[in-house]
Amino acid sequence: MSRPERPIYLDFNATTPVAPEVLEAMLPYLRDEFGNPSSTHPYGRRAKEAVERARAQVAELLHARAEEIFFTSGGTEANNLAIRGVAQARPERRHLLTSTIEHPATERPCLHLERQGWTVSRAGVDAEGRLRVDEAAAALRKDTALVTLIHANNETGVLQPVRELAALAHAQGALVHTDAAQSVGKVPVDVERLGVDLLTVVGHKLYAPKGVGALYVRQGTPLQPFALGGGQEHGLRPGTENVPYIVGLGAACELARGRMAQGTAALAELRERLWWRLQAEVPGMRLTGHPTERLPNTLNVRFPGVRGSAVLAGAPEVAASTGSACHEGGETASSVLLAMGLPPEDALGAVRLTLGHGTTAEDVDVAASSLARAWRAAKGDAALS
Repeated sequence: MSRPERPIYLDFNATTPVAPEVLEAMLPYLRDEFGNPSSTHPYGRRAKEAVERARAQVAELLHARAEEIFFTSGGTEANNLAIRGVAQARPERRHLLTSTIEHPATERPCLHLERQGWTVSRAGVDAEGRLRVDEAAAALRKDTALVTLIHANNETGVLQPVRELAALAHAQGALVHTDAAQSVGKVPVDVERLGVDLLTVVGHKLYAPKGVGALYVRQGTPLQPFALGGGQEHGLRPGTENVPYIVGLGAACELARGRMAQGTAALAELRERLWWRLQAEVPGMRLTGHPTERLPNTLNVRFPGVRGSAVLAGAPEVAASTGSACHEGGETASSVLLAMGLPPEDALGAVRLTLGHGTTAEDVDVAASSLARAWRAAKGDAALS
């Protein structure tokens, strides 16, 4: 089967294209405006003004103050700074609380601290992928330094009860971090409403380039940098600022703020259209995750009787992903789906379909037909084997 060079892209949770408006905002800083923001001459001053304008744009999207935004190279660095930085800044507290459905960019820093002598508790989720708040509340301790909970899971899109957990954590004197890589730009994210002390933003998840992100740090939050150098970003993230990409992140946040309401509704409508089409053509198809408390663009479905990887291999017209890990000797089911209580064979049937602002109704219809056709072929092959 021939593979089209430009299949229908339904993997927007993995990465997004750079929006034209974002690219236009960046271009001057890739050409003539090349100054170092630390320099005091006109080139440097203009670069610094651009960085501060972008800081304000990010802050406005999050309902934060500009001085609470710190630029990073992306989500992994921001998460490490938040988790390891708080732990190091509060050495008298040796306990962290997280969940069983975290992205590796938060789970691995927690694991690193665990190996260094911190105690880490991991609260479970229910069958719909939502944190068991009662279990998390029971795990909180007087020496809990930090609670880190993903805002929207990258595989299922399920939104987590961050606000509820934050209130419980603060009552114990713990700080709260959320990785909002997937949610920022797709749903309203208000740091005051969520009640978090730290929040991660990732550029390439909201139509900015790869290699830039930000960490919101509530004023007064103790945080120890793990990289040492100059005084950029008030010393929390030293190193010469990546001005063009920071400008791009700011432009992407401004773009997201302007199209939030209309864009969210349009994505949700297309997502439901895709779900209806798949249900009609694939008997026994199941939804993974909460039916309503999830991102408007995310549809994680489980194809009955076959592996999701086989469906995607048979549908070259569609670019999407599974949550399973491929390795020599076979596939391992997604740890997120297993944490939800799904049997491994059921979890291996999952496919994550995520829509973006460029997705059309025609894309959805063609993708649904292609995936259904691939499922029927894979099911026939499975019956013969």
